[in-house]
Amino acid sequence: MEVVEVTRIVFDYCGVKMTIVEYFQTLTDNPYFGAGFGLAGLGVGAAVLRKSSQFAMVLFRRHYMITLEVPCRDKSYQWLLQWITHKGAKKTQHLSVETSFELKDTGSVNTKYEFIPSIGTHFFRYKGNWIRVERTREQQTLDLHMGIPWETVVLTAFGNDRSIYFDILEEARQMALKEHEGKTIMYTAMGSEWRQFGHPRKKRPIESVVLDQGIAERIVKDCREFIENPGWYSDRGIPYRRGYLLHGPPGCGKSSFITALAAELERGICVLNLSERGLTDDRLNHLLAVAPQQTIILLEDVDAAFSSREETKEMKAAFDGLNRVTFSGLLNCLDGVASTEARILFMTTNYLERLDPALVRPGRVDVKEYIGWCSAIQLEQMFLRFYRGPEGTNPQALAKQFAEGVMSFNKNVSPAQIQGFFMFHKNSPDQVLNNVAQIWELT
Repeated sequence: MEVVEVTRIVFDYCGVKMTIVEYFQTLTDNPYFGAGFGLAGLGVGAAVLRKSSQFAMVLFRRHYMITLEVPCRDKSYQWLLQWITHKGAKKTQHLSVETSFELKDTGSVNTKYEFIPSIGTHFFRYKGNWIRVERTREQQTLDLHMGIPWETVVLTAFGNDRSIYFDILEEARQMALKEHEGKTIMYTAMGSEWRQFGHPRKKRPIESVVLDQGIAERIVKDCREFIENPGWYSDRGIPYRRGYLLHGPPGCGKSSFITALAAELERGICVLNLSERGLTDDRLNHLLAVAPQQTIILLEDVDAAFSSREETKEMKAAFDGLNRVTFSGLLNCLDGVASTEARILFMTTNYLERLDPALVRPGRVDVKEYIGWCSAIQLEQMFLRFYRGPEGTNPQALAKQFAEGVMSFNKNVSPAQIQGFFMFHKNSPDQVLNNVAQIWELT
């Protein structure tokens, strides 16, 4: 291939043969070009070329690229970051650290460090497509609820098939669920949203909470029937929600049973304190509306918030100026026009007689169960769960002997008292049988 010097290229300009060097020399000598018109023309041409390229890029991005923006307030934000870390940008060298704690069965805590893509731009390949990840943080804008700078993650890929993002988000959700598989998540209200409270707890078997005969079975059956038949409610125009009230003396297993029930139904628990200062009717209604899916809402000791409408009127003056849930506000949240559906709500109380009849009527409370003092059957079952008995003995006979010994005192005793007594004599069923009177001395 022959190389030709640029200075020797000759072309025809207005009928005159000249080289490129001679041509530029002519432009330089031209007074109009030298005055700036030529330079302005070149600038305009460059600007037009730049605008054209920008416009072409906008058209290309609009028709041949698809973008997904995920703000930090979205529920899938953390799922997506974890998914990108494990499945996508494994080789990125720009990382941020997230420290978490894993609670073991022994009670010890294991510290875990997760490295996620830091602020900036990252690339990874998914199902044959290159995806650009841009994580940005606005230092001047704060998330008022979480108190952290506002962040967003923007995914950009070639094509116009949005199903690729649906697949990514679904994989991220499944990965997050798998991490909590076999555990119960507790939520508490923080501001106008629900946040995970503490570490996910190991699921408690429903059999570990010993209630009187038939109570646990009835509640579990009713909950499953409600969950599995949403169409039955819609066909008859009945609001799809279910309310339960567990009442009885303290220490009889109301809260423990709800925790075990949530594990049995594979649901989390949203704990709400009606006596919390700053909790208003509007905020209560909002919290019930945005409760995480697959959860049970728990209102513990509902009698402590207010007993009746008469007492609420008397307390109004004392709490004047403080934000506080009203009795009518609670009733409207439970079954008012704006109340939410697809909801399982549990309330507990130690004093059923203190509750206003309007609160416990059907439609607000559909199932009421008394969780009371230990019966003979409960005592036998609890004994058998703690002690198997020495070889050559009949555990059932020992359990029956223990139950008869407790009932002979004719004193009310709670499962919490029995459990505390068993813990005092962990490996000595004989001492348990011989010192039944200590149950009331130790409590």
